[in-house]
Order: sequence, then structure tokens, then C-alpha cells
Amino acid sequence: MRAFELVSARDSRHAVALLAEHAPSAKILAGGTDLLVDLKSSPRGPEVIIDISRAEDLKIIARKDEGLSIGALVTHSEIMRSPLIREMFPALVDAAHTIGAVQTRNLGTLGGNLVTGVPSMDSGPTLLALDALVTVVGPAGRRQMPLAEFFVGPRKTILKPDELLMEIVIPKQNLGKPAYFLKFGLRKGQALALVNVAASLWVDWDKHVFVTPRIALGAVAPTVIRAPKAEAYLEGRAITLEAMAEAGRIAVGEAKPISDFRASAGYRLDLIAVLTKRALEGAYALAKAKREAK
Repeated sequence: MRAFELVSARDSRHAVALLAEHAPSAKILAGGTDLLVDLKSSPRGPEVIIDISRAEDLKIIARKDEGLSIGALVTHSEIMRSPLIREMFPALVDAAHTIGAVQTRNLGTLGGNLVTGVPSMDSGPTLLALDALVTVVGPAGRRQMPLAEFFVGPRKTILKPDELLMEIVIPKQNLGKPAYFLKFGLRKGQALALVNVAASLWVDWDKHVFVTPRIALGAVAPTVIRAPKAEAYLEGRAITLEAMAEAGRIAVGEAKPISDFRASAGYRLDLIAVLTKRALEGAYALAKAKREAK
């Protein structure tokens, strides 16, 4: 590991100031579950590491006017324990539970998982299916964009060297939207996803049709992706198992999986069809349960 200078940020504003001073030769340290591995394996490391783990303003989970805000430093374990998230978005809890071991979930952060830009990330699909936004801060100020626009390629995001991911926001109109997450790996625990899928939907109970369905796929393209053709097929359509199965078949055509040592592209395509149908079934079951509980 190459030697580096370590500096600590008091809060997000101090972190941005430190980035402005040291970029582009600086890296952000949050939980460290990804960065430390990279530092050990990379022959060329950053000159400065900016530790933001003490920035309390990045650790807040709160309902705001614009929706549910989740700070970038919120850990996967904190997501699993949050009463707000458990009530409104159990799919986020399910996704967090699949990430690594307990130690990884205790240290790893939601923001760190997103910033790595790994296509097989487990936090991305559910957030994408909920039309999540991300807030980015830098010397030029603050900007917000859909999470779908945050990823630009494998391990690449739109973040500039002097910018920091501050929060993830699930829009107000999607609070409580039924969503379901599924992951398929080679073992039950501590496995990278061969395919992961999240689906969300509202239901028009008078017509019994899909309203604003969303389908997001991981590990099947250079980034986590949506399946807009499958979503368009479902919009306004009667809710049936056949429609869900057809949406799964359409989603297959929107993915570009690769073959590697863990699975062939063909196997991943089969998984997309099956998991998409099951995720839609799960989201619909949640919608029914919420209606019956009222």
C-alpha cells in the first residue's frame, strides 16, 4: 500500500472544502469496505485520504418535504434497524440484509455502495425502482439528479473529483410505494449477485390495473438499469400473472449480461425473466396486504 496523508472532515461542508483543496489526488473514506481493498491492490494510490466517517450531518434518516432523505453515511445495518425504512420500504431492508457479512453491513454505507458503481450492487435496484434522487455537493454548490443518471459505466459515476454524494432522496409521491427486491447468487450469504431485481408499483383498485410500475435490474449491464419497455407494457394493464410473466420476458430484451466464471449470459437472461415476475408478484402482494390492513 502506498503511503498517503489522512485528514478528517468535521462535516459535509468541511469535506467539500478538503476536496477542493486536495482534488484530484484525494479519495473519500467512509466505511472503507471497498476503498481499503482498492488501496491494498492498486499500485498507484491517492496522495490524500479524506475521512468523512465523523460527519454526523451525513448520517440522518428523515422524512422531509421532498420525501425520505437517507444520508450517504447511513450504514446498511442502520437501514435495517430504521423504523421509517422498515415501515415504508421493507425492500430496502431486504436488500441491505444481502450485503456482505454483519461486519460489512455495520461499516459499509449506502453512499459508498452507490459511489463504487459496481453493476451487481444490491442497494441500487430498489432505489432505482423507487425513482430515487441523489444530492451531490461541491465547490460550485449543490445539484440533484435521478439516481439513474448517477451511474455512467462500470465503477464510474458522474461525481467530479471535488464532489461528494450527500444524500439519497425517495420522492414524496413514492413514500410507501410497494416494492420488492430479489437477489440470486451462488450461495445464500456473502455472495455477489448473478442477477438482482427490484419492482415497485401502485394499484388502481377500481380498475385493478398497474400504475407507475418500475422494474430495475442489477448485474446484467454495465450499470444498474431500468426496464422501460417492460414498465410501459404493464402501465394501465390488468394485473395478472400472465402480464407479470410477459413483463419478465420483455425485460430480458433490455439487458446486456455477460458470461463470466460465475454464470453464462444465457443463464442470467433466464434469471431476469423469472426474478422479474417474482418481484412483481411480491410488490403486488405487499400492495394487497397494505390495502387489507387499512
